[in-house]
Amino acid sequence: MAKKDKFDYFSAFEQLTHLAVEEADLLIQAIEEYTTPDNLLPHVTKAHELEHRGDVINHEIFTNIATDFITPLEREDLVGITQNLDNVLDYLEDVFQCFYMYDIQFMQEDALDFAKLIKNSCEALDIAMGNFRNFKKNRMYREYIVNVNDYEEEADQLYLQTIRKLFKTYRDKPLVAHVWADIFNRMEKCSDATEHVADVMSTVYLKNS
Repeated sequence: MAKKDKFDYFSAFEQLTHLAVEEADLLIQAIEEYTTPDNLLPHVTKAHELEHRGDVINHEIFTNIATDFITPLEREDLVGITQNLDNVLDYLEDVFQCFYMYDIQFMQEDALDFAKLIKNSCEALDIAMGNFRNFKKNRMYREYIVNVNDYEEEADQLYLQTIRKLFKTYRDKPLVAHVWADIFNRMEKCSDATEHVADVMSTVYLKNS
């Protein structure tokens, strides 16, 4: 009987963070190229394809967690990282879908700032994940994690300012304010999700220090 090849969890996680960066970049592109709700549809379709690729990787990870006798990290940590990476991709897709489902008639200028910050968060997470397999030997590892947390804090501040500005600007147009408040809430959740991944990675580091 042939011996089963050892599953590379770290490589799978890196594939997921690569997808997150790609989807975040697509979000910037969708916002910059916006003209009408209909021209968002190709971006919505592409975002769904990226999210689905992530689902396939997640399924493979969970299958191996369930069947591997020995795993490189505690199973609960592997599950936590996987679930939170899944959330990053899901929340990003939610933003695309809201743009389309709400049939937005214009693009808020703050949406681009938020999208760029989300991409920064995803790129910082991607760098941290690229160094995760060697976290015990990498002196820069903690700094990579802190970078993810810093971008999430920036997102919190931007969210606070954006929502306040939104309701001041559209005081007489509550539907517009409600729609964009929901969109910005979903964008803020994208950054939150990257921090949640980094938090589990930090916990792994502390457990093994």
